[in-house]
Amino acid sequence: MNQLRPGEKLKEIRTQLGITIRDVTEKSMLIAQAESNEEYCISNPWLTGIENTDATPSIYKLYSISTIYHVKFAELLSMFGVDLARIPKHQMKLRLQKTHLTNIDPPDQDRTVMFPVRFDRGFSLSETNLLSRMVETWGEVPISLIQHLDLRNRLYGYIGMRDYTLYPLLRPGSFVQIDQTLRKIQRFKWRTEFDRPIYFLELRDGYACSWCDLQGQMLTLLPHPLSPCSSRHFTNGVDAEIVGQVTGVAIHFQYFPEEPAVGQPGLPPRT
Repeated sequence: MNQLRPGEKLKEIRTQLGITIRDVTEKSMLIAQAESNEEYCISNPWLTGIENTDATPSIYKLYSISTIYHVKFAELLSMFGVDLARIPKHQMKLRLQKTHLTNIDPPDQDRTVMFPVRFDRGFSLSETNLLSRMVETWGEVPISLIQHLDLRNRLYGYIGMRDYTLYPLLRPGSFVQIDQTLRKIQRFKWRTEFDRPIYFLELRDGYACSWCDLQGQMLTLLPHPLSPCSSRHFTNGVDAEIVGQVTGVAIHFQYFPEEPAVGQPGLPPRT
């Protein structure tokens, strides 16, 4: 059986709902009036053409169809070959050079993801091991059951491919989770570098992720001892502002480091 074209799928949905083309036109006019934009309006000839050809609707008319047919906008996009779920995958390949904040939107709550639902009791969680060997059962879990991960309300940062401030502790290409409630420099003795608080900062020309020291109004960004970067000094609250403290790190081990650009702040020039 031949797969239905996107237009044929739309016609099938409309027919099942018992909506006539005239109904679509009238309802879309109400949307266009509410939005003060005629682009939302769907005429009889236009809808007939979409349903019977390979034409692609504009975002405005697709919005009207989504509203009138009660079909999710992302689902309609998928009919026309645009899968929003693939955006994060492409973003991982098309990485930016500078450290920046990143938005991680949770997928549709009605969808499911593969998630470890039972671990093998024969493995000790205190020992390093392969996750694939520790997991006894993988199953499809509704997104709504793991909403406690709070991807929408949490803030996440990305360490730029040329940001070697805390290298090798934080590799370029890593993602960090940021707690915005922890914005004060903590002063206590730490036993190892892993205990030392890491902060995500907003600068006038971008972002940074670093250890910090505050003396009066002078905020100093301290690099890792093995990093090629130098310390940087800013006026706290004027040239730099603490976004929050890093509370989690996801490191991408298979990364391809890029040479720092000549003259990049905190890095020595190439020789």
